[in-house]
Amino acid sequence: MSLSRTATTFPPPVMEARRWLDGVTHPADRPLLNVSQAAPVDPPPAAMREAMAEIVIDDPAAHLYGPVLGLPELRAEVAKQWTASYGGDVTADQVAITSGCNQAFAASIATLCGEGDEVIIPVPYYFNHRMWLDMSGVKTVALTTGEGMIPDADDAAKLITPRTRAIALVSPNNPCGVEYPAATLHAFFELARAHGIALIVDETYRDFDSRSGAPHDLFTDPAWDDTLIQLYSFSKAYRLTGHRVGAVIASEARLAEIEKFLDTVTICPNQLGQRAALWGMQNLTQWLAGEREEILDRRAAIHDHFHLLADKGWKLLGCGAYFAYVQHPFDMSSADLAPLLVKEAGVLLLPGTMFMPEDVPGGERQLRIAFANIDSSGVAMLFDRLASLSL
Repeated sequence: MSLSRTATTFPPPVMEARRWLDGVTHPADRPLLNVSQAAPVDPPPAAMREAMAEIVIDDPAAHLYGPVLGLPELRAEVAKQWTASYGGDVTADQVAITSGCNQAFAASIATLCGEGDEVIIPVPYYFNHRMWLDMSGVKTVALTTGEGMIPDADDAAKLITPRTRAIALVSPNNPCGVEYPAATLHAFFELARAHGIALIVDETYRDFDSRSGAPHDLFTDPAWDDTLIQLYSFSKAYRLTGHRVGAVIASEARLAEIEKFLDTVTICPNQLGQRAALWGMQNLTQWLAGEREEILDRRAAIHDHFHLLADKGWKLLGCGAYFAYVQHPFDMSSADLAPLLVKEAGVLLLPGTMFMPEDVPGGERQLRIAFANIDSSGVAMLFDRLASLSL
């Protein structure tokens, strides 16, 4: 009897890590530092919550089914702001709203791949992408990253086969935090187009990119939608994690296929969340700029305090957006080290083994720190605890 695909897919890493907390107590003078999950823990700002309360009371449509591809006003707003920020033409018909960015990825893969097809993903990878490929019967082809955890299009070209259907990139990257240079993304775009495959670019963390201006020029190509599929999340920008609102920007033909997937899974995106995202896009520009500055301050704190770990043999492999990706100096796998840190240091983070295939080395020496929910003083406290370890 064959096993289901879920049975042969690894458990959700964040849920597994939470189980390491069972039975462990943390004294008041050393509370747990949870740097395991890349999501804000605070609710949306008060003004947005007030607007949402009014929507709940005054907008009957917020409680009913809506269009499968999303609220027309939100699709139009995304198109308008993307056209302005990326310097290319994006129309509302090229935007679909999804129930979170994970669903945007799942829907895109469903339209691209059949049984046994292949998708190239740089490693370390975002584990939910790998999980969905496994559950879809799609082979993950690991692309080893180079200096600064940046993938190279020439290396990817060597991995393309007749079964390759897409290359999937995340920038700013999860788990490494690094921002892919515009030239890197352009090279991957040209590679994908030359081979007639899709380039998926997950820009969940675009609002926290340290660079000013557009991070790439892909939308300036008049025919961008013959190759590019961009994914986005409103969760990180507006703290709407529980409302599950994401987006996919692609060709009208691609979205017609995605509509089939969405209609059979959620029927329509969360109506209240969509209206909140629209309100946020139209009213929280300055607030979001402040959120970005705070994240950039925490990124700076990582660099400022990392000498505490560097002196002990640690290495900073990547840093940006919500993440720092590090190499530890201990003579044990990160899969064993990470649960031990809960007890020995009061720190919950994820091991690099959760972001790497078993047959690709490196993850056993690596750890991901998600610093979105610790401030600069918390960063210093974290590094003090890690530096004091003697294992």
